[in-house]
Amino acid sequence: MKIEKIDVFQAYLPYSGGVYRLSGGREYTGFDATFVRITTACGIEGWGESTPFGSTYIAAHGAGVRAGIAEMAPSLLGKDPRHLDRINEVMDGALVGHNHAKTPIDVACWDIFGKSIDMPVCDLLGGRTATPLTLISSIYVGEPDDMAKRVKCYREAGYRGHSIKITDDPLLNAQRIEACMEGRQTGEYFIVDANGGLGVESALRLLNILPKTLDFAFEAPCATWRECISLRRRTSVPIIWDELAQSEEDIVNLIAEDGADGIGLKISKNGGLTRCRRQRDICIAAGYTMSVQETTGSDIAFAAIVHLAQTVPKKYLRCVLECRDMVSLKTADGDYVVENGFISAPRSPGLGVSPRMDVLGDAVLSYR
Repeated sequence: MKIEKIDVFQAYLPYSGGVYRLSGGREYTGFDATFVRITTACGIEGWGESTPFGSTYIAAHGAGVRAGIAEMAPSLLGKDPRHLDRINEVMDGALVGHNHAKTPIDVACWDIFGKSIDMPVCDLLGGRTATPLTLISSIYVGEPDDMAKRVKCYREAGYRGHSIKITDDPLLNAQRIEACMEGRQTGEYFIVDANGGLGVESALRLLNILPKTLDFAFEAPCATWRECISLRRRTSVPIIWDELAQSEEDIVNLIAEDGADGIGLKISKNGGLTRCRRQRDICIAAGYTMSVQETTGSDIAFAAIVHLAQTVPKKYLRCVLECRDMVSLKTADGDYVVENGFISAPRSPGLGVSPRMDVLGDAVLSYR
């Protein structure tokens, strides 16, 4: 089996909530998505998606994804897509870094692999667990009462995880957190996510203001390794790394520093399913918990999230991101039905998705 053709598609995904606000004054109204279709000489197609969270989240952006694919695609023609480690070696040989560009190719190859032997991707990644996956909401920055209302809406929809975004004002952040956690239900899990927007001083001030009885994990509090490690040394609140944990090397170094209690495993940020499989195993060996997410995305990105998360043992998996909720454009169909805040990977071959070609339109780039 050989790669015969690589097609690249582009779509704009409007944010379903109007304006998404993060720390540092960052605002997003939509996202530039890239989709890859790999076709083999025997006619099997595989699909992948990469949608950066704008251009100010990490060092990635939509145009860069497509430019990176252009660097790598010619080297991949004629290669066997089922040899995932070799595929990643070819990509690394053609382009250093640029995880977001490598992800849709890697995911599309896993989709082909599954279809070629009539198995779902999660079974190829290590085998599915029997546990339904808990969804987490993403509560963008706003006034405390408004954020609390959004948490309540997700709670009523069955969500048991909530990611509370904050900015740089300790007192206002404390009000947001307390409002969102009021009425907490048994079994709910809260993450307070600063997206790297706090300094050590403001983070400590926030933690000192909050009641000690509040139970949450603090995600991506600061922008640099030094700051996050410094904060970790001075608090008993569990620390989760996200933006600063992008590779196997990052996670190994993080473990060596005893710098966190878990990570946010985002497939595009972390380089695709092949790399995330390795990172998952390193985290499990270290006793780290994980949330499996994406930088954002639509139906194909969500399919990859679900298949990877379905392989994480229950004691290590906190929750998965329902990224489809964040965008108002549906790009594919599949058996991904949420029931009372839970989802499980389908048993159809590959990712189990059928792209909507009337939505994706014509390829913007093709290589053969």
